[in-house]
Amino acid sequence: MVLPLGPDSPFCSLSDLVRAHGQARPQALALVDDHTHWTYARLNDVADAVASELEQRGLEPGHAVALCAANNAAIAAVFVGVLRAGAVAVPLPGTLEAAAWGAMLRDSGAVLLWADDAGQTLARAAGYCGGVIGLEALPALEGRWGPPQPWGAQAEDAFNIIYSSGTTGLPKGIVQSHGMRWAHVRRGMAYGYGPHSRTLLSTPLYSNTTLVAFAPTLGMGGCVHLMQRFDAASWLATAQRERITHTMLVPVQYTRLLAHADFDRTDLSSFEMKFCTSAPFSAALKAEVLRRWPGGLVEVYGTTEGGGACILEAHRHPNKLHTVGTPAVGHDIRLIDESGLELPGPWNGQGPNAKTAQITGEVVGRSPGMMSGYHGRPDLTAQALWHDDQGRAYIRTGDVGRFDEDGFLILIDRRKDMLISGGFNVYPSDLEALLRQHPAVADAAVVGVPSARWGETPVAWVVRQPSGGAVVDERTLLEWFNTRCGKLQRLAALVFVDELPRSAIGKVLKRELQDRWTITVP
Repeated sequence: MVLPLGPDSPFCSLSDLVRAHGQARPQALALVDDHTHWTYARLNDVADAVASELEQRGLEPGHAVALCAANNAAIAAVFVGVLRAGAVAVPLPGTLEAAAWGAMLRDSGAVLLWADDAGQTLARAAGYCGGVIGLEALPALEGRWGPPQPWGAQAEDAFNIIYSSGTTGLPKGIVQSHGMRWAHVRRGMAYGYGPHSRTLLSTPLYSNTTLVAFAPTLGMGGCVHLMQRFDAASWLATAQRERITHTMLVPVQYTRLLAHADFDRTDLSSFEMKFCTSAPFSAALKAEVLRRWPGGLVEVYGTTEGGGACILEAHRHPNKLHTVGTPAVGHDIRLIDESGLELPGPWNGQGPNAKTAQITGEVVGRSPGMMSGYHGRPDLTAQALWHDDQGRAYIRTGDVGRFDEDGFLILIDRRKDMLISGGFNVYPSDLEALLRQHPAVADAAVVGVPSARWGETPVAWVVRQPSGGAVVDERTLLEWFNTRCGKLQRLAALVFVDELPRSAIGKVLKRELQDRWTITVP
């Protein structure tokens, strides 16, 4: 592999890129966690040891290997070693209850599991995979077997399996290819990733959100700083001390950082680019980030399944903060109606204009970075795809949106979150935006619940502002809201909570809220 990389560089796997950087700059930092600093030489040695151990255990290219550990340099090195052996990495959360966790492990077909606590994890993994190796075993493996057999990944080979719906009881393993990760590395070239980059990541490695930044940092020879868990004070201190240049955060993390007392006195001048994805990123929050935080801000809209992505370079388009940007280079984003028919728009030759800007539909996308499919579930894979009149496959996002007159995509809501009240579509995001206008409201989520009269009706779950919000009662806020919205948008009830249930990457778990509601509204 010839370094440095350029936009016209041919495909190269992440493992081979890491090896090339190790040969070119062995003493450069590659991985940093709360306790250790690993050079590229060290990363390559450990990755080789892992790959050789897998070979000695009889693993072959294409076999799945699971990983379950907190963010640290060791598990990141194992990840690279799994790829170097030609195996498919399956990063798993350790926080799920046993049945859901085991279902993911079984579904992946993993023949081996790497864990940060082999003894405790072994009991959980019994019956689900062939064995468990603890991270504490890594030092003993180095040099035991010699270098691994070289394996050349192809773009279509599986890189990892990501599970994105572990709370539903039916896990879906999204198979992502080496080519998809290479596309992320190439995209990173446009945003300043390079040997000088220092990327701070506080979301878990089992999240695609993290890997979207992890891959280009290592692929371009930079240094990844891994936090075991997000804490605003520690994050700010680390960013200042380590002169961080890049980060990937989810919206709730931006909110907590900006609200922290140390934010405005923290030196963040080293930042070149900040990224955000995975959850709705409000225009007001984007504006505040731009105002108070040096460096560029890029929102990436897409799905874990891949397909098309939209990019909003917020620092370049401050008048488009209500959008998620325009289709990324080489990405094809279209809209379809409820019956699957393609709608008119800028993608079929009409160009952005006032007429097409009024057309709303489900967002579908196609790009070089698409999942290979759901692991072992061709039925679910078929349901996730839409095909155009030429037979080309697009990923269905489940999001409803429209393009404005300049070709920027405006999201309206998730189709699955939309409720039908009295035969009319009601979009929870509209109601949530109105609720957040009240000075007492810090956050809100609206879900549809059963209604004897309307079929479904909206109910809001509200988090008060830490100061001043406590004096607002449910009746007062409900009356304030219902006098400011349409008849069919009126809330049937309002519930105050200390916080909204969220996934590890900040998505509100609306199904959990719906499950809390146990009565039918008249």
